[in-house]
Amino acid sequence: MRRALRLALTLVAVATAPAAAQQRPMHTAADVAFMTGMIAHHQQALVMVEMVTDRTTSRDIRLLALRIELSQTDEINLMKSWLRARRQPVPGDGEHAGHEMGAGHLMPGMLTDDELARLRAARGADFDKLFLQMMIKHHEGAITMVADLFASEGGGQEPEMYAFASEVDGDQQMEITRMRRLLAERP
Repeated sequence: MRRALRLALTLVAVATAPAAAQQRPMHTAADVAFMTGMIAHHQQALVMVEMVTDRTTSRDIRLLALRIELSQTDEINLMKSWLRARRQPVPGDGEHAGHEMGAGHLMPGMLTDDELARLRAARGADFDKLFLQMMIKHHEGAITMVADLFASEGGGQEPEMYAFASEVDGDQQMEITRMRRLLAERP
């Protein structure tokens, strides 16, 4: 009798719980790896946009860099909050550990130390062209990371994760279109 009563109470509790709570997808290890990796990825983009200030005279490049800085800083904060809410380790600010995927392979789109040095050394129109080329590569890498997340088993299914990854994909594609246009306008 007691067992039947406990079962009945359990069934009532499950039946009265919100449907979304019963069926809500949970985050996966792939989601955590994506967020952790994307923080490092965005941090490198911020390193790149910091170079714009004293290396370009182009208003368009400055505006693009500002947009990238603002959006990626906001996204880093959002990713850190997402990780904290799920009690996952959060990379520290300014950390560049994690750029590698293992065995010395960089995450998609990440610039090598040599590429960053070339960008640091460039000025004026040469900087603008190199910045656009490298930032396009960088953004394409983020799109690859989103595609890899969605291709992983269960990855990107949690509603917040799906919304965020989809937004990253859309923003990066839009900025790539803008950067290709700016690059085509360069002599």
